[in-house]
Amino acid sequence: MPPGLRKFALTAHIVSSVGWLGAVASFLTLAVAGLSTREPERARAAYVAMELTAWFVIVPLSLASPLTGFIQSFGTPWGLFQHYWIIAKQVITIPATVFLLLHTPAISRLADAAEDTALLSADFGRLKIQLTADAGAAQLVLIVATALSVYKPRGMTRYGQRKQRAQRAVDAPAPRRDG
Repeated sequence: MPPGLRKFALTAHIVSSVGWLGAVASFLTLAVAGLSTREPERARAAYVAMELTAWFVIVPLSLASPLTGFIQSFGTPWGLFQHYWIIAKQVITIPATVFLLLHTPAISRLADAAEDTALLSADFGRLKIQLTADAGAAQLVLIVATALSVYKPRGMTRYGQRKQRAQRAVDAPAPRRDG
């Protein structure tokens, strides 16, 4: 990958990943506000805002982050299966995205209830708690993924070690033949 394209892809990956982290932080703040307030209008506003944040910010960023990560891995020497920290990030972010997509309809259900003023019903107490807990867990998962990106724990997979040895063999100077 040419340097300019590599930097563009890296920028897209960082923006989508950090954006996802920040959007989840905002979502968590709204979930806590909706759960803890005694003001019905504030709770309604929080849950409607959560739905908008989920569908129009968090979901797109949760799809963009692994996608740009894949692009980065194929266009840089890091590779997709060469380092354990990259595999760990994928094992974290892909299920997090799937979990988000499976639970986003519940966010919409709660937002619809907020718009219909049925929000104070006891039926939604568990859902409010679940969304708050899910957002907290998502925040933690994304912080771990970010830490992996920063610290890049050492350790290459067997595949990565083989590729590294093969590359060294290609890069090694040919033996001189004195003759």
